[in-house]
Amino acid sequence: MISWSIEATQKTNLFDLIVVSTDDPEIAEVATTFGAEVPFLRPAGLSDDYTSTIPVVAHTVNWYLEREISIDEVCCIYATAPFIEARDIVTGFDVLLESGADFAFSVTSYAFPVQRALKLGNDGRVEMLDPSQFETRSQDLCEAYHDAGQFYWGTSTAWLSGKPIFGPHAAPVILPRYRVQDIDTIEDWKRAELMLTSLSSINSMI
Repeated sequence: MISWSIEATQKTNLFDLIVVSTDDPEIAEVATTFGAEVPFLRPAGLSDDYTSTIPVVAHTVNWYLEREISIDEVCCIYATAPFIEARDIVTGFDVLLESGADFAFSVTSYAFPVQRALKLGNDGRVEMLDPSQFETRSQDLCEAYHDAGQFYWGTSTAWLSGKPIFGPHAAPVILPRYRVQDIDTIEDWKRAELMLTSLSSINSMI
């Protein structure tokens, strides 16, 4: 699946370097087969299940800076984004430059107002997260967005600073919900397969 992200990146014609950060030799081999560079294997301290994105990108930026290779903008692209498209990556780059923000990343809207979200209580019964919204009409609530898990543009300075990506110093790149599916679970994978079938059918008719 990582090949989809590499190929989408190549199609943008934006990048001087396409680098895959991994601690896995097999993934490194696949990445180089599809044209990416793997100049190092990620250190163990950045390879556990709790390491966040920012220190991984900062490590990569620092690796090049230590070799006197300057970097202006960096785009972190996940390998678990099967519907990523080159045009969206290019849009993200344009948004980063034009907005003057430190970061620009992909988001999509929730299908239902999050203000009316439910949870299950300890007794297994249903509760509202915010009972004060019970009588508010769905159409009267502001639209909410979530991280689409596809790409994160940022200046090298922003990545190295360690500041969080989500905040007022970031600009959104809004994607339609039907082109967003992160892959974390088997259910996610099955849903992505169904989405791919539908999108392929639509594209064949255009």
